[in-house]
Amino acid sequence: MASIEIDQRRLAAGWRTPLVIIVCGCAIALLSFGPRSGVGFFIQPMGREFGWGRDVFGLALAVQNLLWGLGQPIAGAVADRFGVTRVMWVGALLYAAGLFLMSHATTPLALDMGAGVLIGFGLSGCSFNLVLSAFSKLLPPERRGLALGAGTAAGSFGQFLFAPFGVALIDNFGWHAALSVFAVMMLFILPLSLALATSPAAAPAEAPVADQQSFRTALAEAFGHRSYVLLVLGFFTCGFQLAFVTVHLPAYLSDRGIATSTGGWVLAAIGLFNIVGSLSVGWLQNVLPKRYILSVIYFTRALATVAFISFPITPFSAIAFGAISGLTWLSTVPPTSALIALMFGTRWFATLYGFAFVSHQVGGFLGVWLGGIVFEKFGSYTPIWWLSILFGVLSALINLPIVEAPVRRPVLLPA
Repeated sequence: MASIEIDQRRLAAGWRTPLVIIVCGCAIALLSFGPRSGVGFFIQPMGREFGWGRDVFGLALAVQNLLWGLGQPIAGAVADRFGVTRVMWVGALLYAAGLFLMSHATTPLALDMGAGVLIGFGLSGCSFNLVLSAFSKLLPPERRGLALGAGTAAGSFGQFLFAPFGVALIDNFGWHAALSVFAVMMLFILPLSLALATSPAAAPAEAPVADQQSFRTALAEAFGHRSYVLLVLGFFTCGFQLAFVTVHLPAYLSDRGIATSTGGWVLAAIGLFNIVGSLSVGWLQNVLPKRYILSVIYFTRALATVAFISFPITPFSAIAFGAISGLTWLSTVPPTSALIALMFGTRWFATLYGFAFVSHQVGGFLGVWLGGIVFEKFGSYTPIWWLSILFGVLSALINLPIVEAPVRRPVLLPA
């Protein structure tokens, strides 16, 4: 795979220096992750206006998470074959259209189409997942660890900015205007994506034999590799926990008499502290085994959740939970993506990470959907909190047997 990686880095010469690539990629991650992290604040104002229950929002946002995951391998495969930029353009336009449709939604079906289908597929094309793929292809190995952490941290900074920003827009201008502003901001991704352009894959006849692994062969190799399967299974928990907290935590806090503005600052704290967590993990994975880092992250989340739900909820405890959760929030992404690049190289990185992300988003789908269903049936989120704790412990154990080494391959034949 070395020749493809060198060719990609040659493409990044000129004005697209490593610093420009990292800054533009981080800006895209910030913009794409921001609005979807603040969708929980639209549940109550839209619910009051249209008389919708939380199950209605739970379904729409669960669809978003699921389609984001299902679309990721497709977007990744297209990006691996034809380059990242055109995929990001389509994703950003779908994302903006989804936010715009959501701002004019008056029926559950319109909400499902805007917040669910369009934003879900839009995220698959322009979220930080493709940013990390571009970083892996365009940057030299010695810069990847910190760059992957920076790209993930930028997504968290988007959450830090957009959570209180979204609350302020809703309070001062209404939820319609807030969503419209978010939609316009997604269009900034279009020019930024030019810095992340990757070269189309070489035709099989032109590529060295070592780089001619086909799409089908890459998938068969990955899903036949025990460590990749364990990594994918553990990633399910990350999606379940993050999606449930992002969507339902603001309403959960409001149910306990905590001001909506405090809920905004809790999500902002998650985003702010995850900047520290992601950058720290990006550095730590260069000196510590990545599987141990992942195990500690999942177990820490489980312990933090136990402490949060076991004591009375106050503004201080809520923000403290946000801070602790933030340290582990997206910190799973740098070691997960680095392990995939280590095992299989970068030729089909976006595709293989995309399939891992399917597991993440299936977890997200269930976390959001079950949260709404359980609340409407029992009037409480308690069963989902404990299910999240169980998944955290299981994932901490699942990651321990992962082998951190490149996959052993025979000499590859032309695809």
